[in-house]
Amino acid sequence: MTLDGRIALVTGGSRGIGRAIVERLTDAGARVFFTCRTDPGVTGAVAIRTDHEDVGSVRSMFDTVGERLDILVNNAAVNPRTPLDTVTAEEFDRVLTVNTKVPLLAMRAAAERMGRGGRIVNVSTLNTVVPAPGRLLYTMSKGALEQATAVASRELGPRGITVNTVSPGAVDTDMLRSANDAGALARTAALTALQRLGEPADIAVVVAWLAGPDAAWITGQNIRATGGLLV
Repeated sequence: MTLDGRIALVTGGSRGIGRAIVERLTDAGARVFFTCRTDPGVTGAVAIRTDHEDVGSVRSMFDTVGERLDILVNNAAVNPRTPLDTVTAEEFDRVLTVNTKVPLLAMRAAAERMGRGGRIVNVSTLNTVVPAPGRLLYTMSKGALEQATAVASRELGPRGITVNTVSPGAVDTDMLRSANDAGALARTAALTALQRLGEPADIAVVVAWLAGPDAAWITGQNIRATGGLLV
């Protein structure tokens, strides 16, 4: 697969799954921009320092990208522990802004810049079908993003733009380790068909495929890349 000449934007691309996506798209030949809050290190792509808790980040990142975009990957997210009895209006606004509002506005801005063959990929989570106690706002926000994907695929399909979701299972990232102890991670790995945690590259290859020419007939889908945690 080649993405030569394609321009891509990946939100939350400095570490974990996002960084793997940036590296995969770059290796395939795309010119990649990515957002980050802290020092991104060396990736071979263009870093855009921004904070997605501020909806103004959408304008700032697209000002940097310019008037043309071929690929958008909405990956940036926050996943705080929020049991029902601790949910506050302020935390609701923060999580839904980062995980739902900014991705939705980014989809709108991306679609304005895309021609036929444009690709939008939203990163969700297995938790929308296997809910985890204490992750109410994260799960809720990602469920809304999945529905936005489905509707947008219908609206943008006549223009030749595909919109899909990738829902990772248990992937070995800082976010996963901050939310689970070692015992929980071991038990989760044992429950997968492939008997291991995922690696960020396992998700990046699926995203890159959806972003490429071979997935032109795939839209409105939610691909659950879980290693068989859900079958």
